[in-house]
Amino acid sequence: MHFSGGESAAVTTGGSIKKIKYFMNNTVIDAHNISKVYNPETIPVYAINNVHLHLEKGEFTALVGPSGSGKTTLLNLIGGLDKPDNGNIFINGIDITRLSANELINFRLHNIGFVFQSFNLIPVLTARENVEFIMLLQRIKKRNRENRITQLFKQIGLEDRINSRPAYLSGGQQQRVAVARALASKPQFVLADEPTANLDSKSASNLLDIMDKLNKEEGMTFIFSTHDPRVIERARRVITLVDGRISSDTAVVETSIPHHINP
Repeated sequence: MHFSGGESAAVTTGGSIKKIKYFMNNTVIDAHNISKVYNPETIPVYAINNVHLHLEKGEFTALVGPSGSGKTTLLNLIGGLDKPDNGNIFINGIDITRLSANELINFRLHNIGFVFQSFNLIPVLTARENVEFIMLLQRIKKRNRENRITQLFKQIGLEDRINSRPAYLSGGQQQRVAVARALASKPQFVLADEPTANLDSKSASNLLDIMDKLNKEEGMTFIFSTHDPRVIERARRVITLVDGRISSDTAVVETSIPHHINP
């Protein structure tokens, strides 16, 4: 396995984490030659085909492409919701492709925030309880939970709906609660799969304003899978996938960091 640069990273061996040489300080995600193949024994279909990609802290990046291009699959691989058939994915120096199922669950809990198209809020819990739930799993102290919840609901502008259940919130309000929940644990980055798909123009614009503000003020890294031109217009880096390969990446011309484009 080959790495460039001189920073530290880690892989797991027999359940323990060992340090090795890694890429660079600001890299949050580094995916090396990853592939995801369906029907390998019959007619192979490459959802992701030999992709190499890294993303830095504080990015506001959109994964775009036609339906079936592989953007949601790539998002799921980065988020540890699926495993690649080939390659390695390092998050803050940890090779998540080598983690056990339990290690991966724990890693996601403490490092990755998710915002889903369908919101995925727990209907029997209030907005506050939905956000607090992640922190309870992390065993964060009550005082710290309360401070974080107050901060987040102020940031998303829903202090007056904090005790409402999802059924009594609009789609835009539910998605804002979902963003607050994703940020509650102060993750390394947030993955958002078509976050504006079910929202009207005003709600989508408000949501993007909130995420853009959090990105700039907290340095939170956001990675979107999207068809929405409103999201693409706001993104500061756009990665286009076609047939499971990266066909273009605006970071190639905007930064000095080498990004691999598949021919």
